[in-house]
Amino acid sequence: MKSYDSHRVRSVLVARAKLVGMKRTLSNTIRSLLKTFGQFTQRARGKAFAERVRELMADEPLLGKGIEGLLASWEAVSRQARDLDRLLSGLARRDPVCRDILMTAPGVGAITALAFKSVIDDPARFKRGEEVGAYLGLAPKRHQSGDTDRMGCISRCGDALLRGYLFEAATVAMMRVKRDCAPVTWAKGVAKRSGSSKARVALARKLAVILFAMWRKNETFRWSEPKTEPQAMAA
Repeated sequence: MKSYDSHRVRSVLVARAKLVGMKRTLSNTIRSLLKTFGQFTQRARGKAFAERVRELMADEPLLGKGIEGLLASWEAVSRQARDLDRLLSGLARRDPVCRDILMTAPGVGAITALAFKSVIDDPARFKRGEEVGAYLGLAPKRHQSGDTDRMGCISRCGDALLRGYLFEAATVAMMRVKRDCAPVTWAKGVAKRSGSSKARVALARKLAVILFAMWRKNETFRWSEPKTEPQAMAA
């Protein structure tokens, strides 16, 4: 059974995810309504989004009355989501497992670290890293029938929220991490052979196994040694 603290953190993470989903739904609805009248706001984000919407509504008073309520709701939800982001970031900074171990892995930030810690709760629950991947629904399903024995798509059982965060971490690691890193280098090789989608899934699974091993051994992430050019032989 998970600890009370893990359930409490998990509840805040779920609340944040719901707010982020509501924010996305509201912004998409506003954009869709404006698009009907030939107005576009795709490039605007944050405060710029609200300012751009009100600017576009200035010449459409009737439409503006309909959209203003949606926009006010979007602003309120955005503030609440930011408040929870700050709360969760503070929790991660004060948690030695998240701060000193999990967040040293490529692509893993405060939200992913807290989600992983709250779901796994105690690494002693698992004997091997592969069990963690299966527990989170990141292991491929096996299809057996007669002479057929093949591996299919991932099972997607387990915690969908954490699985999504691990996918995001894998995407960030593949796109933004510049430092030499064996798992990311491996994933980029998978992307060349099998496509970026399969590579992100594979890296998400590998990250879950790596995070589990780091936590169990109380170790930070091991980055690859920087490559150095061989010294030229003296003449």
